[in-house]
Amino acid sequence: MEHHPSAPVIPLSVARNPGPLRGTIRVPGDKSISHRALMLASLAEGRTVVTGLLEGEDVLRTADAMRALGATITREADQWVIDGKGVGALQEPADVLDMGNSGTAARLLSGILSSHAITSFMTGDASLRGRPMRRVTQPLAGNGACFATRLGEKLPMAIIGTGEATPLSYCLPVASAQVKSAILLAGLNAEGRTRVEEPVATRDHTENMLRHFGVGVDVGLTPTGGRIITLEGRARLVARDVVVPADPSSAAFPIVAASLVPGSEIRLPGVGLNPLRTGLFTTLREMGAVLDIENERVEGGEPVGDLVVRSAALRGVDVPADRAPSMIDEYPVLAVACAFASGTSRLRGLEELRVKESDRLSATVALLKANGADVRVEGDDMIIEGRGSAEGLGGGLVETQMDHRLAMSAIVFGLAAEKPVLVDDTGFINTSFPGFVSLMAALGAVL
Repeated sequence: MEHHPSAPVIPLSVARNPGPLRGTIRVPGDKSISHRALMLASLAEGRTVVTGLLEGEDVLRTADAMRALGATITREADQWVIDGKGVGALQEPADVLDMGNSGTAARLLSGILSSHAITSFMTGDASLRGRPMRRVTQPLAGNGACFATRLGEKLPMAIIGTGEATPLSYCLPVASAQVKSAILLAGLNAEGRTRVEEPVATRDHTENMLRHFGVGVDVGLTPTGGRIITLEGRARLVARDVVVPADPSSAAFPIVAASLVPGSEIRLPGVGLNPLRTGLFTTLREMGAVLDIENERVEGGEPVGDLVVRSAALRGVDVPADRAPSMIDEYPVLAVACAFASGTSRLRGLEELRVKESDRLSATVALLKANGADVRVEGDDMIIEGRGSAEGLGGGLVETQMDHRLAMSAIVFGLAAEKPVLVDDTGFINTSFPGFVSLMAALGAVL
């Protein structure tokens, strides 16, 4: 009988309560800023040196894609050196652009490619190929580009860009920094003024970095508290060095772990404090977390500070929907914190979580339920009845669905719970937080 070797078995990871977490760690560079630094430096004229770039798989895919489009990108010691091509001068890639697991890279690069007169093909891993692209392809098609996708507007995708792009004026139906950024980046090579209106303010790293490279970006407010962002096309980007702050979304995991594990005290230097990214910090403080900021400063156009976190008894919280854009990636680990807090928490307006690396809303609910937490969904709200302690929590198996943030959230749950938590696959953590396990172990975590 013919023998067929079995598929490789991915060993389960186990997270268990370690006792107090203590020490100082520097989390990796901000992923959002790292993507944008590589893209805009590649569109700039001259040489840019980037310090602190996140070297996770997602960002490395962006570096590979920009190389394929003609930029020269090298790593020298602890810095990255980019010799840009200039706006409108990207070359047609010889092969398919593989964006791995990164929805941010795929969507932002779609904007750039749409207004260059080249044809390109884009794909990703199984998770990214399952995520919809219509939110960017639909508005970008208005500038004259053509997109061909699989059924359901999914990757792989062909992009036939235009060298005569029409500037877009677009009102976002749902707040999304990725869609806003894709449209603004497309506008760099369009003749005339590009305008994007967002219902609520989303992370503004694209606007900040465009200004850093010399592009005029105007921001106005709508009567309802939204924002209108405009830029003049046929822009010229001038190379400027970039210092990437530590990623507040990555910092969220050790912050929540230290808040939950009794006796903990940790320090996280150089974390980005952009007010459109710090919704989690605001929420944790409302829950009673001890989260102090020291040595506040500005680096590379972004506010930065050193965080000191001490364990505390947390209480339930009602998080308004308009805070979601400032903490959209942190909801899974916030939900973990809510499971251990005393009282009811309601996290409102989470529709955006349904179209992340996985359906993060249902996957987060499954994570909590598998480990004894009381959680339910009403519409786009998640309601969690907090236990008020670690008693009875943990002991379940978490299916991460190839989602790095779910995997890290499950590990945080296990560090705080009475019983160990099993995690089916932690390999995808490296897409956004390389070294996560070793850094947490340096604080005393048992993984």
